[in-house]
Amino acid sequence: MINGTVRAQVDKVWDTFWTGGISNPLEVIEQITYLLFLKRLDDAQTLAENRANRTGKPVTNPIFPDGTDRRGRSYRDLRWSRFKDFSRDEKFTLFSEHIFPFLRDELTQQSNGEDSTYSHHMKDARFTIPNAGVLERVIDIIDGIDMTGRDTKGDLYEYMLSKIASAGTNGQFRTPRHIIDLMVRMTDPRPMETICDPASGTCGFLVRAAEHLWDSPDMLTDQRQLDFYHHEQFHGYDFDNTMLRIGSMNMLLHGVENPVITYRDSLADLHSAEEEKYNLILANPPFAGSLDYENVAKDLLTLVKTKKTELLFLALFIRLLKPGGRAAVIVPDGVLFGSSKAHKDLRKLLVEQHKLDAVVKLPSGVFKPYAGVSTAILFFTKTNSGGTDHVWFYDVKSDGFSLDDKRTPLASSDLPDVLERYKQRTTTEAERARTDQSFLVPKPEIAENGYDLSLNRYKEVQYDEVEHKAPAEIIAELELLEKEIVDGMAELKDLLK
Repeated sequence: MINGTVRAQVDKVWDTFWTGGISNPLEVIEQITYLLFLKRLDDAQTLAENRANRTGKPVTNPIFPDGTDRRGRSYRDLRWSRFKDFSRDEKFTLFSEHIFPFLRDELTQQSNGEDSTYSHHMKDARFTIPNAGVLERVIDIIDGIDMTGRDTKGDLYEYMLSKIASAGTNGQFRTPRHIIDLMVRMTDPRPMETICDPASGTCGFLVRAAEHLWDSPDMLTDQRQLDFYHHEQFHGYDFDNTMLRIGSMNMLLHGVENPVITYRDSLADLHSAEEEKYNLILANPPFAGSLDYENVAKDLLTLVKTKKTELLFLALFIRLLKPGGRAAVIVPDGVLFGSSKAHKDLRKLLVEQHKLDAVVKLPSGVFKPYAGVSTAILFFTKTNSGGTDHVWFYDVKSDGFSLDDKRTPLASSDLPDVLERYKQRTTTEAERARTDQSFLVPKPEIAENGYDLSLNRYKEVQYDEVEHKAPAEIIAELELLEKEIVDGMAELKDLLK
């Protein structure tokens, strides 16, 4: 984790952007991203040069080649290690007139290892840092942070992303990191599995999956796994170019060199090459909203005839998964008990034709301050042949934070218990009563209830017996109380005579 000093410095830079006229948090992060990327490019070339010095072989396809850019400036001046030492005004001129065009235009045309998905998304980027003073402050802070560790770079970026608060108005709020962590741990991504988030945003799910894989004991045991990890394992889709740039940089700073982060309207552009392609889907798709039928991929409408985005995304996930593929997705509570034909058909599809593993009910304050919507996490496996015997339910009372807008950390959380019980759902969980926090429900009972997946449909509430006084006794006490009041009023009147 980054320390308090760095947090304070980042907060100051954030305030500087705001006073300088940049109030959109996504735009702030995007501008800082360009500088982080430049520093990373310089670090990469430095490593290549050191390797060349040891081996005696020249650097092939250097990021910053010899010669000058299109405006006659030496590429050496564009490197972070030189650029940061120029005067304040020269830094601003150099970045706006040379470095930024280099990142946006020239770098994408280079056929080297850094021609990444991030470079591809730079083509329509804009440099909007308002003045030389703001730029210099940002440079000083970034240069003062030791970026050599994987965790430091990632934590810095995560901290910046955590400051996206107002973005919730257009659906781009972040899924809390501890909820993402739970979903990743429960699905347990493995080496050589293709992982996709069709509503990727800042790529939080893909980042956590990458961290999980990197920490696993059987990860990166050979070059084939390593190449797959960096170039083929992670796939994300979004139709906001700013989010694509931010998400790509988030992956890059967490150690994934070239993830497949693509511009796509997932519900409208279902490519046949994408069907049954992925082993694991992790997602928190947009909830609110509906689409016209003509704007929805026809293959999705064959699964479920609806305009509701939350149902269409579930149908999409089923299409994208390979047989045997797993999914962990956040859905609004309405998906669990909605009475429309589309709601019932989709739930029946999950239960009867595939394997619905679990429904984890989340408290309604999990997404505050962005939204107070009640949600749950669905865990299912695509089989095309059924397999649901029991569905495991868990009622999360606390996610470790207060459920108000402040989201203050608490001393306890149910999430570790969720993970532990989930692992035991086919053994000891079968013995739990319906009054417990988690329990199993057999498929026939779910079918009898119209495939309703709301936890309250099956949970039994245990009421404590309370003994009440007899009505006559209560009336007698009231009469006594009334007599005491009348006597007191009479005594008060005597005192006033």
